[in-house]
Amino acid sequence: MEEEVQMYMEETEDRMKNSILHLEGQLAKIRAGKASPGMLDGITIDYYGTDTPLNQLANINTPDPKTIQVQAWEKNLLGTIEKAILAANIGLNPMNNGEVIHISVPPLTEERRLQLVKQAKSEGEDTKVSIRNTRKWANDEFKKLKEEGLSEDRQKRAEEEVQTFTDNYSKKVDELILAKEKDILTI
Repeated sequence: MEEEVQMYMEETEDRMKNSILHLEGQLAKIRAGKASPGMLDGITIDYYGTDTPLNQLANINTPDPKTIQVQAWEKNLLGTIEKAILAANIGLNPMNNGEVIHISVPPLTEERRLQLVKQAKSEGEDTKVSIRNTRKWANDEFKKLKEEGLSEDRQKRAEEEVQTFTDNYSKKVDELILAKEKDILTI
């Protein structure tokens, strides 16, 4: 019984860690007014019939805070990459000079900054829901184990440990959202 409890505890913590990792990935995609290679994450290119992430077909860097530079490993991909960036509809306008693609990141308006803060908070709330769902799943598993002979004291202790995980990871979500909000609102 004890190893099953331990297994569920580890699974619970893994799921909560994955929720945080997912949130960090989502927040990286929300631009804060300065150029970041992460802004192009999620863009895929049709590379010989296979959808391939852009970062596997080109070097992406930021020579300055307002510019993203994409250097394709194969020059014949530049046009395809340019079209994919436009099609991604992320508010960026690529300029292809035949060698590299330069993308100027426009400054954010106050209204747009507030929209991005709202989007970040929404991502944070979704992550908290995911964490609470994980807590519910774990507690349901402990109830099943109790029916199979787990002591009530051990069940309560396990539920308290899961609640501690939930509190800690929810606090981490709040910290990430606060940092992103500060980043977005800093001009």
